[in-house]
Amino acid sequence: MLEDVVNFNEVPIDNKEFIDKCRRDLNQNGVVTLHNFLTPETVTELVNEAKSCSGLAYFTNSTHNVYLTPQNESLGSEHIFNRQLSSSKGCITTDQVPQNSKLKELYFSDIFKNFISNVVNEEALYEYADPLSSINVHYAAEGQELNWHFDNSKFAITLLLQAPDSGGNFEYVSDLRNAEQNEMNFTGVESVLSGKTKVNRLDTRPGTLILFRGKNSIHRVTPTEGPRERILVVLAYNSKPGISLSESARMTFFGRLR
Repeated sequence: MLEDVVNFNEVPIDNKEFIDKCRRDLNQNGVVTLHNFLTPETVTELVNEAKSCSGLAYFTNSTHNVYLTPQNESLGSEHIFNRQLSSSKGCITTDQVPQNSKLKELYFSDIFKNFISNVVNEEALYEYADPLSSINVHYAAEGQELNWHFDNSKFAITLLLQAPDSGGNFEYVSDLRNAEQNEMNFTGVESVLSGKTKVNRLDTRPGTLILFRGKNSIHRVTPTEGPRERILVVLAYNSKPGISLSESARMTFFGRLR
């Protein structure tokens, strides 16, 4: 039962007033942070599950620009658009998550999908058509990080299962660009990458759900410090059925297509 997964006493995701508040928070701040979203028992169970599956993880070290696009040679190698950053992590995919996992119970729950769709103003939400991209469990060992970038998707949903001893902080700058109008704000991005811009940091702890609009807000996860790895779940939906993650992205992040 979903009541065994979600802490409804603190996050009543089936309550209209709570849903409306979350929608207002997302529209105003670009992020909704729900502490104690998962019950303590679920956090413990999912951490143990993730550790038991970690041997299946595909680990990758990749370089990318903040826009997650190919380089533009016409701008020159020194242009901020072409600045290459390094990211590294391990990941297991939807098909590697146990069938009876509470992650799948949550992901496919009509109550949860209704909550998310109402908060983000989508009529309906659909899983990815490919068998890899809907539910991902990410592992970040000491020194691994997710560097500065903008998302391609409208919103992202994450669940923190295990925090590291130190580091692994989610940092962001809201509304730094306007992708819809193709405004890339190179000056603003340069300021962030050079450390001149003050950044926001989210207070996250195990069991926290974050709903984040990252298409126009640059963000990163700082390097893990210490021997305890950071374990994070990403839940991904589409607003239309039948959509797969691109083959290039699947090969980059998962090392396979199916």
